[in-house]
Amino acid sequence: MAAMSPRMAMIVRFLGLGLLAVSGSVQALPDQVLRDHQAARAARAEGRILPLREIERRVVPQMRGAQYLGFDYDPDRGIYTLKFLRDGAVIWVDVDGRTGQITGRSR
Repeated sequence: MAAMSPRMAMIVRFLGLGLLAVSGSVQALPDQVLRDHQAARAARAEGRILPLREIERRVVPQMRGAQYLGFDYDPDRGIYTLKFLRDGAVIWVDVDGRTGQITGRSR
């Protein structure tokens, strides 16, 4: 096996440190996302909000030229926030989970 050059060793170390930094922040994210999804599922099962697919069916076609990135759900307010990307800008669209009506947009 050939010895690794000093430059290659440095690159490998930086990549390893980067992966460690990302893995710590990524671990925290799924817990919140999982709680949001579970809260949305429970509210939908109880008939308090519309299913996500219905919300997406109503909102995504209105966002012509934007790429749909996903959603968050705020169980306290009953609001879905759909995230889109258009021309390098992120757009958040708030939707009332009970009615399916758009309640706000922000960039």
